[in-house]
Amino acid sequence: MADQDPIQDPSEVETAEQVETSQATPEEMEPEAVSDSELAIAQEEIATLKDQLQRTLADNQNVRRRAEQDVEKAHKFGVEKLIKELLPVVDNLERALASAPEEQDEALKAVLEGVSMTHKSFIDGLEKYQVAVIDPEGEPFNPEEHQAMSMVEAPDAEPNTVLAVVQKGYSLHGRLLRPAMVMVSKSPAKVDEQA
Repeated sequence: MADQDPIQDPSEVETAEQVETSQATPEEMEPEAVSDSELAIAQEEIATLKDQLQRTLADNQNVRRRAEQDVEKAHKFGVEKLIKELLPVVDNLERALASAPEEQDEALKAVLEGVSMTHKSFIDGLEKYQVAVIDPEGEPFNPEEHQAMSMVEAPDAEPNTVLAVVQKGYSLHGRLLRPAMVMVSKSPAKVDEQA
C-alpha cells in the first residue's frame, strides 16, 4: 500500500479545463487582457531592437570588409620597405652601365654584360611584384610622379616637358614609391628690345 498515491483533497485536483486555461498562449488570451499602452510599448521596444540588430549587422559587415581590405593591402604593399631599400642598387647598376666607355676591351665587355644581365634580372624581378619604372623623358611634367630638379630653357621643346631623367621613379601597384627626378623645359626668356 506504500506504492499507492495518498488520497488527495478533491479541491486540490485541477480539472482538465483548469489545466488548459493555465497553459494558454498569449495569442489565445483575450485581446482586452493586454492594454493598448502595453502593446504600444512592446511594439516600440520591438522596433528599437530591430533597429539595433540592423545596425549591429551593418557594423559587423563593415568591420569584415575593412579587415579584408587591410589584408589585401598588406599583401600588396607588404614588400614596400624592402623595395625602397633595393632601389639604390638598381640606380647603381644603371650608373655603372651609363659610365662605361665607348671603346671596351674583351674583359670590360664581359663585366658590362654581367652588369647588364644583373640589372635586367633585377628589373624583371621587381615587375613580378607589380613595381613599375617611371621614366618620363619626353613626356609632359606630372607633379604627382615627377620631382623637378631644375628648369632649363629649351626653345625646341614644349614648355613643361621632361628633357632629362636624373633618377628614375618607381611605383608599386600604382602607389608612388619614389618620384622620378627630372629636368624640365621652360620657355626661353624674352629679350626686351630697346631702341
